[in-house]
Amino acid sequence: MKVKRLFTKTLVVATAGLLLAACSSNKEQSASNKLAEKQELNWSYLAELATLDPSKVTDAYSGDIIGNSMEGLLRIGKNSKVEPGVARKTEVSNNGLTYTFTLRKDAKWSNGDKVTAKDFVYGWQRTVDQKTASPYAYLYSGIQNADAITKGEKAPEELGIKANGDYELVVTLEKPVPYFELLMGFEPFYPQNQKVVEQNGDKFGTDATKTVYNGPFVVEGWTGSNLSWKLKKNEAYWDKKKVKLDTINFKVNKSTSTSYNLYQSKQTDYTTLSSEQAKQLEKTPGYSVLKQARTTYLDFNQTKEVFKNLKVRQALSYAIDRKELAEKIVGGGTLPSSSIVPQGLSEYRGQDFATAAKTTAGVSYNKAKAKQLLKEGLAETGTSKLNLTLLSSDDDISKKAAEFIQSQLEDNLPDVKVSVQNVPLKTRISRAEKGQFDVQLTGWSADFADPISFLDLFTKDNSYNFGKWDNAEYDRLVTASKTTDADNKEKRWEDLVQAAKVLNEQQGAAPLYQVNVPQVVRENVKGLVQNSAGVTNNWKEAYIVN
Repeated sequence: MKVKRLFTKTLVVATAGLLLAACSSNKEQSASNKLAEKQELNWSYLAELATLDPSKVTDAYSGDIIGNSMEGLLRIGKNSKVEPGVARKTEVSNNGLTYTFTLRKDAKWSNGDKVTAKDFVYGWQRTVDQKTASPYAYLYSGIQNADAITKGEKAPEELGIKANGDYELVVTLEKPVPYFELLMGFEPFYPQNQKVVEQNGDKFGTDATKTVYNGPFVVEGWTGSNLSWKLKKNEAYWDKKKVKLDTINFKVNKSTSTSYNLYQSKQTDYTTLSSEQAKQLEKTPGYSVLKQARTTYLDFNQTKEVFKNLKVRQALSYAIDRKELAEKIVGGGTLPSSSIVPQGLSEYRGQDFATAAKTTAGVSYNKAKAKQLLKEGLAETGTSKLNLTLLSSDDDISKKAAEFIQSQLEDNLPDVKVSVQNVPLKTRISRAEKGQFDVQLTGWSADFADPISFLDLFTKDNSYNFGKWDNAEYDRLVTASKTTDADNKEKRWEDLVQAAKVLNEQQGAAPLYQVNVPQVVRENVKGLVQNSAGVTNNWKEAYIVN
């Protein structure tokens, strides 16, 4: 597809994609690599699904399922490369502010309806509509009138997207968006079938039967709360000839011991591993480490007086040994964080962003400094002790990390007492959205391969700024990177680097570690594409051989 690569004019993007096996071709499926008669895959997940609504998705697991059962204008393939999706042709104006997408005429929804330009218009307008309360509405910034719409100043119908008939879509930008093409492969920009959305109302996307699909697979068996479901081949998908798998069976196993036992007994074809398992199994066939553009961090609820205090936040951060946490507790190649933006996500002039943005402030281990800062911070807030609850997910890895952090804080800061609450992922997200936490152990995976995917989160009005951190200099730098400096590679890079440093120095959050996931996948599973940013698992062209 001859598409002007706008992101080549801004940052040089480097992502860590992993192709576990070569994609399907006649040559690869020769005598020794023959397609198995039964194309059924069994997959283990660490957490449950939260939603199938592309406007409301927030977690990586739901994103995986939506990303494989639906499709946008463009797709993100191996190594986060942009590929054709529903759009068969993309044209960009010379000033980079108008995109014209020509849609393929054979794209259909799983109910038989045609996928048209109007589905994109409706889906995008629904996402930016304040009534929808989409956490990702902020990503539309830069599209004509999007900011005014999300603020309630203009109607959703005034968004800069227009359908010229059924198969031509025109998008108008107010300013250059360096990562625009990458957004077109991201769930909140997928089309939505208005008839189906309106038929289901508030229940849309809350179970597998209350939505409709236009991607390689359809979802079956998810009730909205159960821990097992299926992806089945979508016979209405325009590119179904490339889809070899008939069924993918999913089962949530929050214990890696349980899931590995299932792997050994051939009841699942894939599982993530604990650090202990990784050490034992690193030479096992099918073992690999998935390098993810994901940072786990502490989020402080700064609506609470004690966490408004910079010294208290810094004290808690300095009291944690990130190297031990990453290497000994989480393990499997996990790295201690030096920045909220993970290593390997992007680079400019040969320098990795995380290296350029590295500071000692906010990410170092210093017990003496932690004690002194806590003493001063508590005095400033008029208290002598700090009792806090650490909110965490209930999978094995999160539990171990939370226990370690609890131990570090209590051992290194005698005036701090920590209670840990481990809850299901869906519950933790809900509580975070409502501000019902003191400190939460949370994480973020890059939605697309650009530092702004992380740095946007901590701006004052961002829907994911659950801790309500507010720093004018930080907001100024992020805004400049998206407006005045958007089309200047060097200035934009410097804006983002400085913003990341401010985040560390002012402890807007406490970056802890970059997740690299040890995993095993059955050797006869081929064609699986895994990326560090966006949809992690792409099963479109995966297949099983004898």
